[in-house]
Amino acid sequence: MNTISAPETILEQIARIQRMEKGTLSIIRETPDGPCCNFQRWEGKRHISEYIPARQVPEVRENLQAHAEFEALLAQYVQLVSTRTRDKRLAGVKKKRRMPNSSSPKKRKSNS
Repeated sequence: MNTISAPETILEQIARIQRMEKGTLSIIRETPDGPCCNFQRWEGKRHISEYIPARQVPEVRENLQAHAEFEALLAQYVQLVSTRTRDKRLAGVKKKRRMPNSSSPKKRKSNS
């Protein structure tokens, strides 16, 4: 996923992500069926904490991984579109030419 793509390709990859969740998953305890976890997230201005039984942990982990992939793709998309926009904006701008420095030193004006 580290290859640079066209913005349109990135949007296609984002559109293929059908499930995701944002938050953190913390193991509460280990059971014979696997870990039981606490899933914490923000919804609006509220902090939500949800118990996740062992049988649901793999699905929540996949959803969290999908969100991480979404965030990475989104960052790539923003970078590519920003670069493209900046390049188009600067395409018609001529660089200012600097005047070459004089070979003779500048003379100070006297204060008298």
